[in-house]
Amino acid sequence: MYKRILVPLDGSALAEAALPHAESLAQQYGGYVILLRVVVSPYAIVAPDLVLAGTDVNQKQFVEQAGQYLQGVAGRLQARGIGTKSAICEGPVAEAILNHAKAENAELIVMSTHGRGGVSRWVYGSVADRVLQAAPCPILLIRVTGG
Repeated sequence: MYKRILVPLDGSALAEAALPHAESLAQQYGGYVILLRVVVSPYAIVAPDLVLAGTDVNQKQFVEQAGQYLQGVAGRLQARGIGTKSAICEGPVAEAILNHAKAENAELIVMSTHGRGGVSRWVYGSVADRVLQAAPCPILLIRVTGG
């Protein structure tokens, strides 16, 4: 049923809380896990219209670090017999997740959420909300408290 399971990761323990759920589903359905890391330049967040010298070099480092991170996560899953595929995308996080889910024909997106409400949700927004609104497939949201 769920052969292609997309798990967006940001390098945090919160995001990785979705992995055991994806792993279990992949084992149950004979599927594999697509690990996705979206790289967002901190310069794009602080000053999206400002072009800074050396940002290409810094962005390249972010992408390299993301690749190393995904290799480590993929290695842990593969050691437990789970097939993996990894990808790094750049751009706005929710849009990158949605685009990659479509490109990979993901059958399920498994991701974690803080479950924030009120002012915190208004200030930080919610990637999970944006993905939920436009996802091309079912989503399993893992609510993580703390962290």
